[in-house]
Amino acid sequence: MQPSIARLFDLEGRRALVTGASSGLGRHFAMTLAAAGAEVIVTARRLEPLQTLVAAIEAAGGRARAFALDVTCRDDVCRVLDAAGSLDVLVNNAGVSDSQPLLDCDDQAWDRVLDTNLKGAWTVAQESARRLIAAGHGGSLINVTSILASRVAGAIAPYVAAKAGLAHLTRAMALELARHGIRVNALAPGYVMTDLNEDFLTGEAGEKLRLRIPGRRFSQPQDLDGALLLLASDAGRAMSGAEIVVDAGHLCSSL
Repeated sequence: MQPSIARLFDLEGRRALVTGASSGLGRHFAMTLAAAGAEVIVTARRLEPLQTLVAAIEAAGGRARAFALDVTCRDDVCRVLDAAGSLDVLVNNAGVSDSQPLLDCDDQAWDRVLDTNLKGAWTVAQESARRLIAAGHGGSLINVTSILASRVAGAIAPYVAAKAGLAHLTRAMALELARHGIRVNALAPGYVMTDLNEDFLTGEAGEKLRLRIPGRRFSQPQDLDGALLLLASDAGRAMSGAEIVVDAGHLCSSL
């Protein structure tokens, strides 16, 4: 008998780790996974907001633990993964940006963005995959990319380079890890309204941007829930090397 539709998306009994969970999309992803039944390991550089998040998840009936984590440090990644225990789902969300013109961007800015957004994601995914293989069971690795992996915007060259690299890395990892039952996919948001960017998106520049989106709207964090749960759960068990774009049609906009 086929499992019920609701059961396909159920994460009860599974453990998920989310990087960059102290705010914005990472915080929302953690709450969504917990609401679906997963025990959630929330990580970020700052521990205090993670503890607040754990309290919110537990108040809603979920289960969560918090660890301070610097994704640019492999020793730190290994420490947290070993302490977290066997994973089923990884959401590689940690990221930074640096907005400045190409010719003003120095090596320090480049390294900061690439080390977190690309090398950090690579390190967490690689070490997670090693532990999944050693444990003898598969899992789901989800890399959070961006529509800027496919299109570009001005003054964020390191960011678009990192996200494009992560999109292609997702496919490379999917190819090699499929034999181990590990699925690797990408979730590519468009412009999503969060506390971090609300001032910009509700301002004059944001309004001009909104009018260029075919759907004439910015996404809300909950708009990503369906795609996230599809990739994390058995509902997406045949998906690997895929990229799900959630952007109100932004990538379809004409040049």
